[in-house]
Amino acid sequence: MAATPARPGMTAPSARPLWQRSVIIMAAITVLLFVIEGIDAATDYRLDDAGIEPRQIDGLDGILWAPLLHADWQHLIANLIPGLVLGFLLLMARRFVIVTAIVWVVSGLGVWLFAPPLTVTVGASGVIFGWLTFLLIRGLFNRNLWQILGGAVLFVIYGSILWGVLPNNSGVSWQAHLFGAIGGVLAAWYLADRDRRRKVAHPQTPGVRS
Repeated sequence: MAATPARPGMTAPSARPLWQRSVIIMAAITVLLFVIEGIDAATDYRLDDAGIEPRQIDGLDGILWAPLLHADWQHLIANLIPGLVLGFLLLMARRFVIVTAIVWVVSGLGVWLFAPPLTVTVGASGVIFGWLTFLLIRGLFNRNLWQILGGAVLFVIYGSILWGVLPNNSGVSWQAHLFGAIGGVLAAWYLADRDRRRKVAHPQTPGVRS
């Protein structure tokens, strides 16, 4: 097909605002998680066997699947409540993909290395802890006052869940929480450092007034 020049008066279709795209993406993720949990429940929760098995080579692939799986509907809903808010904020910050990738891997590796033997870990809470710590501290690495203030507000609202990084419940993977939080810190440091290097390598050209 050949492209033709636009006729005078024609305007390009406007893209959706960022907040609308963020809502749509989080809604799609929610639907995906519900579908997976529905299949899991229909198969007597056999999908959960694909979670992370500590220090087992054939359990390493569980790092990929564990955040998509949940022990039951209550587990899924408990993760969705903060996850929807934090995921939306991360999408609005345009940092969703790289932050999620970092915390996903760091949290999963932490569980694989340090979780108790003969256990299987599933759930998105490690990723959620990573999202939270990234949003809490990114302003410190970026030296951005508004991001620092936003982090302070988030801490007032969600800071109490950070107690989950401590071993206080045998049925909860504090390892996933702790290493997810560490992943969030690493992501904040990495992105701030990368952005500073880009600014040094490609300084903005001063504007010229006519």
